[in-house]
Amino acid sequence: MTTSTEPGPSRYSFDNDDPESVGRHSHLSDILDPHTFARLGALGDLTGKRCLEVGAGGGSVARRLAELAGPGGDVLATDLNVRHLPTGAGFRVLRHDLVSEPVPDGPWDVIHARMVLLHIPQREEVVARLVAALAPGGALVIEDWATEFGRLCLAAPDEAMAALIEEYRDTLVNRVLPARGNDPTWAARVHATMLAHGLTDVDTEVNAASWPGGSPGAVLLAVNVAQLRDDFIAAGFTEEKIQRLYSAVRDPRLVVRSHFMYSTIGRHA
Repeated sequence: MTTSTEPGPSRYSFDNDDPESVGRHSHLSDILDPHTFARLGALGDLTGKRCLEVGAGGGSVARRLAELAGPGGDVLATDLNVRHLPTGAGFRVLRHDLVSEPVPDGPWDVIHARMVLLHIPQREEVVARLVAALAPGGALVIEDWATEFGRLCLAAPDEAMAALIEEYRDTLVNRVLPARGNDPTWAARVHATMLAHGLTDVDTEVNAASWPGGSPGAVLLAVNVAQLRDDFIAAGFTEEKIQRLYSAVRDPRLVVRSHFMYSTIGRHA
């Protein structure tokens, strides 16, 4: 993604060409899909519906939408880099830049975006275009982490490990990702943004969980550092701290809290 507010080619903070991206998609699917699938289930019967999954990543949500829409429906999964999206999984695949290209032809009964808009500086303009692409009665589902809140460490064998986890969060949230266009406060503003764009029946659920060392959620911390290693080092997170973090997230005595996931649904009148 770009840091300009003008439309242009996007660059996602976590590159799908990076070898670590496979693990990242897998971990995110493991920890986020249950809540996402429950939210999609709250939309009602999606049989035969047209569904757009933007920033589809590894395709787990697109696959679920295809199951819900059935053979009479149409599900399109888009991403800047579609290398991790399988073929023959019941949905179509399109390489697409959400910032610089028009929303794929709708109208869409469901548009879902998870962990996408918080990384895009042009998020407000993108929401306006997604709303315009909804069919009457269609639902826009935006799910993003609110990363502004600290104190991720719930338990640790010593104060040094607890401090390391908090330094990791501070480095990622306040230094590394903002330089790439990320906004840690965006998730909490989605509800008001949907209302401002005329959506109705807007509803937000906030979800968080604890992750013990060795679990997908805890290991995701190390994957984040591996993908953004140069940025972390440039921000002062040393090689020694990186190696300590890699060990810490696999220590069963460590327990970290997830970021707060805001899942917001709004409907076109």
